[in-house]
Amino acid sequence: MAQEESSVSHSVLVGASPQEVFDLLADPRKHPIIDGSGTVRGELRAPDRLSEGAKFGMRMKRGVPYRITNRVVEWEENRRIAWRNLLPHRWRYELEPEGAGTLVIETYDYSRVLPGVLSRTRVPTENLNSIKATLHRLKAHFERG
Repeated sequence: MAQEESSVSHSVLVGASPQEVFDLLADPRKHPIIDGSGTVRGELRAPDRLSEGAKFGMRMKRGVPYRITNRVVEWEENRRIAWRNLLPHRWRYELEPEGAGTLVIETYDYSRVLPGVLSRTRVPTENLNSIKATLHRLKAHFERG
């Protein structure tokens, strides 16, 4: 785990190729499968496959149901994808080939959202816990077949 003042991240080695992992991340309909936060309920509006600049709506629930629109703000095929909503913080996945698998690094980057203020809240710790749970589910998804 790496924890900085403006981001939290965690990594896991997954028994799948970078392309297989990226294909899953680039399909918003599959995000509920790996969501470790328990908030993602399903896609609302989304292209079949995300791309740089693509927008996708998701049904969410944290206490009460709500909808959110995300936009892909970083994109490098089979290497990196990140999105954000109205606020400038980002959820980023970076993929590095490692042996027969892929090292997946997920980061919640809040460097653009008053990091000094946000780092004094529970948000970074809660998001780190969600990241760990998401990566566990991602790994299990590929290892189950």
